[in-house]
Amino acid sequence: MAKFFAVTIILIAVASAVPIVMHTWEAPADISTHGALIDEQMSETMLEAGISFLAAQIILAIFIWQFSNPGPDARIKTFPGGAKGLVIAALVLVGAEVMALGIFGTKAWAAQYFTPPAADAMAVQVQAGQFAFYFRYPGLDGRFGPIHPDLINEGSQNFYGLDPDHDQDSKDDIVAAEMAIPVNKEIHLLMHSKDVGHSFYVPELRVQQDFVPGLDVSLHFTATKVGKYEIVCTQLCGLGHYNMKAYLEVMSQADFDDWLKKEAAMQ
Repeated sequence: MAKFFAVTIILIAVASAVPIVMHTWEAPADISTHGALIDEQMSETMLEAGISFLAAQIILAIFIWQFSNPGPDARIKTFPGGAKGLVIAALVLVGAEVMALGIFGTKAWAAQYFTPPAADAMAVQVQAGQFAFYFRYPGLDGRFGPIHPDLINEGSQNFYGLDPDHDQDSKDDIVAAEMAIPVNKEIHLLMHSKDVGHSFYVPELRVQQDFVPGLDVSLHFTATKVGKYEIVCTQLCGLGHYNMKAYLEVMSQADFDDWLKKEAAMQ
């Protein structure tokens, strides 16, 4: 029975690796300038973690096969160095793996989080709240008006708590339920949550960023392909979480300018 279990472990481990090796589930096409680095990091992570997983399962199966039915004269053997040596070995192996992944991922991580956006990047504010996203663009003055939390009122569609009667910079701000951006233009997202934790996830952009209540989160990217893509929340945020989504439309510069004019006219 024990040997059957050992063989079963090997078969399950190999079977679980086959879809990954065969690339059965491919990621959607990358539409960002930083996506290649993210994909490279993912491949390296999957390779290293996959080899470690298979090795662990094979070693486990070998131990089960050899030592499940010891004979009457079998002697109990101890690991060299005892439990302490085993723990130290495990820490060294796991530590080396984590360090390697960190070193491999430094370039991809730094490009997105440790490098500031360009001076001419287009700023877009993203607000997440149960259970919708809203996007704000500065008007012709290029400045966002201040947010007044006490004025936020979804019934009157004042999602950002703007006071255009008293704040000059708010008069020409544009608020939309969907996000549009020009292609090949760096975008600087200014993200905040008005209630609980949410997430901004666009698989094609290789962007997944959590909203942290009480913090303004900054993120920048450049989309390289015209199209319409789904934005979803990947943080469990309440009963309506399953339906919290919006759409990102990447347009030519001319189409984006037209879209912005139409949205401004509807404010």
